[in-house]
Amino acid sequence: EKRMSFLQLHTLTSYPAALLNRDDVGFAKRLPFGGATRLRISSQCLKRHWRTFEGEHAISAIALGGELVPMAVRSRRSFEEHVYAPLVEGGVAPELAEAITDRLMAAVLGESAKAKKAKAEKKSKKDAEPAAREPIQTGQVTVLGRPELDYLLGLGREIGANAKSVGELEKVAKGLLTKECLENLKVLRRGAGLDAALFGRMVTSDYLARTDAAIHVAHAFSVHAEESESDYFSAIDDLDRRDDALGSGHIGNTELTSGLYYGYVVVDVPLLVSNLEGVDRKEWANADRALAAEVIRRLVQLVPTVSPGAKLGSTAPYAYSHFVLAEWGTAQPRTLANAFDAPVRAHGDMLASAYEALTSYVAEVDAAYGRRTDRRCVAIRAPESLAALGAEKGSLDQLADWSAQMVTG
Repeated sequence: EKRMSFLQLHTLTSYPAALLNRDDVGFAKRLPFGGATRLRISSQCLKRHWRTFEGEHAISAIALGGELVPMAVRSRRSFEEHVYAPLVEGGVAPELAEAITDRLMAAVLGESAKAKKAKAEKKSKKDAEPAAREPIQTGQVTVLGRPELDYLLGLGREIGANAKSVGELEKVAKGLLTKECLENLKVLRRGAGLDAALFGRMVTSDYLARTDAAIHVAHAFSVHAEESESDYFSAIDDLDRRDDALGSGHIGNTELTSGLYYGYVVVDVPLLVSNLEGVDRKEWANADRALAAEVIRRLVQLVPTVSPGAKLGSTAPYAYSHFVLAEWGTAQPRTLANAFDAPVRAHGDMLASAYEALTSYVAEVDAAYGRRTDRRCVAIRAPESLAALGAEKGSLDQLADWSAQMVTG
């Protein structure tokens, strides 16, 4: 029976002497929980690393019919790079290409670069110096799929072929940029890009389809109270050979932390299929689910093996998770974070203490609410008590294959 279905992933991952995710003043991000301050890795940080990873199992390397599934472009300069530049390369005069691009931005996003350009030109006249052409950019980062940008580029080329000057632009644009024409953006298959179908995007445009995130990612946090120290360091000046030189060209300090982090990810499978295949969410079971299964297969591989990448050169913060628990079910998902509302104490073995807290909590939740999920796990240094989870233990490859098979049925 293909009702509402969710895949949940729970991880325990240890990072020693690292600074994985910094706040606005350069310290490790933190979170108050259970009466103690914990170390934290933001969901934005985690998602970006999984989304942009280029190694084995990369999401961006998924192909259908021999062609890569297009990704989204996240930038303020999407129109500059993917509309204006190709128009100029195709022979459209720069001034006309800029006007066409601005007109498309105004039609789709409701914002124009003209006001900013006019302000720059006014300042230029005041300073008696010609202003260099500013790149066309939106007021904030936009998430646009390559299919959407390609469609807009096609409209821009059509306008450019019919408008021989900027003066003719508006007349031609009115005839081509009709409501029906722009509405086609909403029905482009995977128009927002693969990663937007997974992690969502917020839009206020009438012509771009809003995409709700099918993959929900919690902020990871340490299962214990924060552990950190201030690291004093110096950089030696190799060319300073003065007799009275101290040898240091720079002295500074940074924060280093160590933590065993609990991570939690939920995949809303019907919504994922809906976003990828353009079907109604309620009809997900009747749709082609092969792409969704491949996305999940890769996600299960990435979550426990791709680390946040801050301070790579000085801390090498690479780690694989000690523990990965995958759950499949139709009930509303529930985090296991509350297994650690009381900070875990080392007692000589932090990981063993975390396993104990987790298995005890799951057993109590199952007793109170009933076991509502099918479970599989990957575990390193797993105690015998882990069997209480009722999760078949195997390799990460097996876990990824099982998760994909649950999607295809």
